[in-house]
Amino acid sequence: MPLASLTALLPEALREGYAVPYAESWNLESLEAVIDAAEESHSPIIAGFNGGFLRHSTRQKPENLAYYAYFRKALDLAKVPVAFILNESDDLGQIRAALELGFNAVMPENEGLEVEEYRALVKAVVRIAKPRGVWVEAQIGLLPAGHANHNGSGSMTDPDLAAEFVEDTGIDALAISIGNVHILTEGKATVDLEAVRRIREKVSVPLVVHGGTSLTAESLREMIALGVAKVNFGTVLKQAYLEALRKSLAKYHSPLSPHEFLGKGGPQDIMIAGREAVKREVLRLIEICRAKGRVQHDFVPAI
Repeated sequence: MPLASLTALLPEALREGYAVPYAESWNLESLEAVIDAAEESHSPIIAGFNGGFLRHSTRQKPENLAYYAYFRKALDLAKVPVAFILNESDDLGQIRAALELGFNAVMPENEGLEVEEYRALVKAVVRIAKPRGVWVEAQIGLLPAGHANHNGSGSMTDPDLAAEFVEDTGIDALAISIGNVHILTEGKATVDLEAVRRIREKVSVPLVVHGGTSLTAESLREMIALGVAKVNFGTVLKQAYLEALRKSLAKYHSPLSPHEFLGKGGPQDIMIAGREAVKREVLRLIEICRAKGRVQHDFVPAI
């Protein structure tokens, strides 16, 4: 079916008491795993890539977004409703390219930007996205990062500022900071559920939680009950992928044929091992978000 609009998917999730997971991909195998899991579990899903990662300063040069965008043709053939997002980009040029290339959702990044600078970016994105029917998410508040080489701290979402920002910019959903943590590689974060309630009282659009890896299943379900309709997952998927590759590569040594381990798709293929590991993890996350089995045979996505 054609790409589904989050303008339709997230209000449905709110009404029915579940959240639609965004399972972030980084290559072909991870994207295949996300769609395989959604189809196997008859669940709506959000697929996509991290714009900030694709143009990160550590790369020799920014990735060509067109290579990633053209996965859309495969997503159009998915048997479940799929939205396609360019996540966390602070580059208007990259976001504009994403719209031209077929992404139907975008999320401007606020890290490193002052509130008014971010407001201007979001308004510019809304101006070019809305005429194309592209859904726009923004964030008020900053998430701390949990990995070892990051020392920055976050800031909680202010409910009044959030409400004013949503009204002023015309965004479709708001990502919030309530104790959730980006790139938490060990342990779990403690979240402020009362903060979610206060924000929900002020903000009319669906709420989004980034840093899903940092959250317990129990806290995720409590936040979903309070009005969170989209949860982002990335770190835990890459952890599963890397562990599967590590185990598979340990079996390879010269003079074994490399083709059995890379590209033939058999039981020793590291690409298959990575894909299956990510699929298992996405299936688990879909269940935690209560999205499993939500796709009806007569579902018709809004484009």
